[in-house]
Amino acid sequence: MSAAKPIEIYQYPNCSTCRKALKWLDAQGVAYRSINIVDQPPSEATLAKVMKLAGVELRKLFNTSGQSYRQGDWKQKLTEISTADALAALAADGKLIKRPVVIGDGVALIGFRPDEWAQTLAP
Repeated sequence: MSAAKPIEIYQYPNCSTCRKALKWLDAQGVAYRSINIVDQPPSEATLAKVMKLAGVELRKLFNTSGQSYRQGDWKQKLTEISTADALAALAADGKLIKRPVVIGDGVALIGFRPDEWAQTLAP
């Protein structure tokens, strides 16, 4: 991972996992630009890029333990709607997205797993 360009991290300040992730980035000396995922959710195109770079299926982008997911009956909806419609819903409601989301030069990470982050991001 090149240190030249800071990574972008979409996070929610009230999320304890996001706070741990930011603390980890600071401790590792990883340069980043923090974006509030609720105020500025990633675009549909950015989410599609994250899916591709992270090599995950659509369902992995959803915060399955969040209120927006449960109240919106997304477990059922995901079996019925297109990928484009699901990405549009995620882009419209940052609380639906599993967080934090990291996007860097050719890499994307969803959720905070320190071992995975160390392999991918540590300088």
